[in-house]
Amino acid sequence: MLETLNFTGIIIAVCTFFVIGMWHPIVIKTEYYWGTRPWVIYLIIGVVSLVGALFIENTIISAAVGVFGASALWGIGELFHQKKRVEKGWFPKNPNRQYDIPKS
Repeated sequence: MLETLNFTGIIIAVCTFFVIGMWHPIVIKTEYYWGTRPWVIYLIIGVVSLVGALFIENTIISAAVGVFGASALWGIGELFHQKKRVEKGWFPKNPNRQYDIPKS
């Protein structure tokens, strides 16, 4: 019975869950320590991962790398949203970091 089941979709879903869960605290910590400046690093990681996924023959690994890359790209927007959440007071500001004064 088990040999007739295809676990690929479930494995990819679990990988996706963990990758997205991993990026959430990375975005929060990145904004806390460095602000939004590292968005370019997220872009490079995302593009390299997505291109790399094109050349990986194993479906599960290719999907996991692709999800990692897409999450990095999604993280760019989340980085800027996190900045706004900090400005609203929903997340703490880093007392050791210089913040730009918002223009009114």
